[in-house]
Amino acid sequence: MRGRIALRAAAAASWASQKAGRGKGSMIGGLIALKIDPTIMDQLGRGRRTVLITGTNGKSTTTRMTTAALSTLGQVATQADGANMDAGIVAALSTHQGVPLAAIEVDELHLPHVSDSLNPAAVVLLNLSRDQLDRVGEINMIERKLRAGLARHPDTVVIANCDDVLVTSIAYDHPNVVWVAAGSGWAMDATSCPRSGEPIVWEGEHWRSTGTDFQRPQPDWHLEGNDLVGPDGERHLLELALPGRANRGNAAQAVAAAVALGAETAKAVVAAGTVREIAGRYRTVQVGEHAARLLLAKNPAGWQEALSMIEPTAAGLVIAVNGQVPDGEDLSWLWDVRFEHFEGVQVVASGERATDLAVRLTYAGVEHTTVPDPLRAIASCPPGQVEVLANYTAFRDLNRDLENHG
Repeated sequence: MRGRIALRAAAAASWASQKAGRGKGSMIGGLIALKIDPTIMDQLGRGRRTVLITGTNGKSTTTRMTTAALSTLGQVATQADGANMDAGIVAALSTHQGVPLAAIEVDELHLPHVSDSLNPAAVVLLNLSRDQLDRVGEINMIERKLRAGLARHPDTVVIANCDDVLVTSIAYDHPNVVWVAAGSGWAMDATSCPRSGEPIVWEGEHWRSTGTDFQRPQPDWHLEGNDLVGPDGERHLLELALPGRANRGNAAQAVAAAVALGAETAKAVVAAGTVREIAGRYRTVQVGEHAARLLLAKNPAGWQEALSMIEPTAAGLVIAVNGQVPDGEDLSWLWDVRFEHFEGVQVVASGERATDLAVRLTYAGVEHTTVPDPLRAIASCPPGQVEVLANYTAFRDLNRDLENHG
């Protein structure tokens, strides 16, 4: 009874929020439902086969790909807006009551208790690296919490990236793991073994901990050229609408998760390849004489991956950095990102913390100008394609300004 009241109150609050022009109202609905009945997530999870997707980078993209791949089996509940904490998850599940499948993005810190509530059929572990230290904390502590959380769910299938040392440590002792060689372009947070403290030694693709038996597992799924190779050796051409090596790894894990729940590999591969845009990311917007492609990055590993996607023939590159609470107010991570490889591209430092970025670019030897307003920064570039790389609130605000501008 309390659960039904909670859901009715949530629906009313969401409706009122929409009518008042305050957004979709999903978050306020989820918050109210949890206040009225703290067990509402448990109730909404019953009778569903749920995949939870977590990691420092790539959660939203992989969730969209997993949703697409699972859709070959039937209707799938998921978050449309990427709200990956309790209120957003409750809102997504309450909007899709009666839907038997779910693909849910989960913040790393929330994964253990969300798993306890939803008892997932599968958990996708993408990667683990430093994020906002003021919110998330020290990375080995997160690894230990996730490892302990998964231990409470031995029947859950874990889809784990064996190229990520910290993810491998989380899943290493789990009885039901599907290993995916999804790649890892960032090893700075796993130079030592999270279990023993011994150094990690890399030998080509393989890695191992010195002095222990902890090492890279043999992958069940791996990428080979343009193909995704499955456990039975069957090859499937993986054609994606999204750019970058990281997104190929995301797609591999999404397909593996869908197959673990019973999807046909060929259909899942095709479906994952149809994902084109995630909450404004990767889209191209015409701004006067400029075709601006929008990329989002939120931490050193994500920035390094996004920088590798920059088109070297672009007329300009706008890098927009804010330092608000959702971004992390400490921007010392800028010094962990390699900005040293931009020759022939006009670079513009932008955002509320454009000056901090300009100092980093100066030390990297990157010629640049400084234009704090991202729209004006785009306009300052030569006509043609402009790559725009922004952190969280800079990306959010730019999308809002583009809507008002257009």
